[in-house]
Amino acid sequence: MRLFKGIALSVMLLPVLALAETIGEVSTVFKWLGPNDKIVVEAFDDPKVEGVTCYLSRAKTGGVKGGLGLAEDRAEASLACRQVGPITFKGKLEDGEEVFKERTSLVFKTMQVVRFFDEQRNTLVYLVYSDRVIEGSPQNAVTAIPILPWGKP
Repeated sequence: MRLFKGIALSVMLLPVLALAETIGEVSTVFKWLGPNDKIVVEAFDDPKVEGVTCYLSRAKTGGVKGGLGLAEDRAEASLACRQVGPITFKGKLEDGEEVFKERTSLVFKTMQVVRFFDEQRNTLVYLVYSDRVIEGSPQNAVTAIPILPWGKP
């Protein structure tokens, strides 16, 4: 019983991150064995900002290693976030807060999306980048959403 309570508490303390839904993909390199290399387009909603959906495109390595989850995906990504309804905050926003994270290699590399709030311009800014335990990548993409009224004027 104690173990169950400890696990439940650990799960509750984990940060709430968005889960991505695959929208589509295109094959970029044919592989004889295993899946092809491809570009995947995924969508996820910001877990703390209702009315915002982000679209992320990124490379996925195929082949035998890719099929087994052992390949390292490239660091390049593209990001577009859009207002899809009235924007409401579900809690206090913190600058640089992680809203999406996905492993892009077996152990050491991740791709993540973080959010900033530009209060002066009333705009949400999202940044996607890839990091690695030893050496990160300066490759990144940014998108911004001005917070506007939604619906009938």
